[in-house]
Amino acid sequence: MPGERREIVIPVRPWFADHRFAGRIVLAAVEAMQILAAAVRAAHPHLEVGGMRDGRFAKLLEIPPTTTGIDALVESEPLDNGQIRARLMTRTQGKAMARLVTHCELTFTGTANPGGPGAKWAAAPWPETGASVSAAHVYRELVPFGPTYQSLQDRLVLRADAAWGTLLAPEPDHAPAGPLGSPFPLDGAMHAACVHGQCLVDFVPFPVGFTARHVAKPTRAGKRYRTQALLQARDDDQLVYDLCILDEEDRVREKVEGLRMRDVSRGRIKPPAWLKAMAQMTQEGQTMDGA
Repeated sequence: MPGERREIVIPVRPWFADHRFAGRIVLAAVEAMQILAAAVRAAHPHLEVGGMRDGRFAKLLEIPPTTTGIDALVESEPLDNGQIRARLMTRTQGKAMARLVTHCELTFTGTANPGGPGAKWAAAPWPETGASVSAAHVYRELVPFGPTYQSLQDRLVLRADAAWGTLLAPEPDHAPAGPLGSPFPLDGAMHAACVHGQCLVDFVPFPVGFTARHVAKPTRAGKRYRTQALLQARDDDQLVYDLCILDEEDRVREKVEGLRMRDVSRGRIKPPAWLKAMAQMTQEGQTMDGA
């Protein structure tokens, strides 16, 4: 069936300015997914939007500093199995004509069932037994975002194949409750994967897509959660992680499978030398804490 396109205006929230890449304000992937979920729910109110697959963050959507609203389009394409493929797009004016640029696309499956913690979840080891880095250090040097997106708390514990962290969903003023819950815990889980990846490769890994996302129960502002980023695969230009977010009662709130992370800076941004040294010492059996 052909897709339908609807013009929307994305309101630029004050906290969007805290999400930057290479000095530019860019729309966070978690915000883009929230926008698509809200648009699909409005058009298909009986569809469960907590289940997603085949996510792709194709191109960063830059937000000029003085902009209060972004003109965009949401394309929704019904699939034969009752699922909906949705795309968030903007128009870019070229020399001869305007063209559509896709920033985020994913398929809403109509189901969201991540199940229990599963065999992949493991309790975080004690920070004293290996490498850890403070959340303050993460946001000062490794993931330089502003206060609202600093959802990692306390210390991030790092091992050869995983990272564990504590999350706090902030409560920014006038933040509407989205259909997928607070966007900040998942963003923080991606930060954990980003830091872990910087220990392994010579680039700063940025999320570019995922195989599946399951939101069992939306996260809420003001609540604390735990997260694990588990490495599934790596090569010279890509890392793949599974993410899990649990609440304080050990209930799975959401999972992401097959999060793909790559270098989108084209080699311009590198991990700091101290993080590589810390990771190397840990691999050699020594212990070392970051600042």
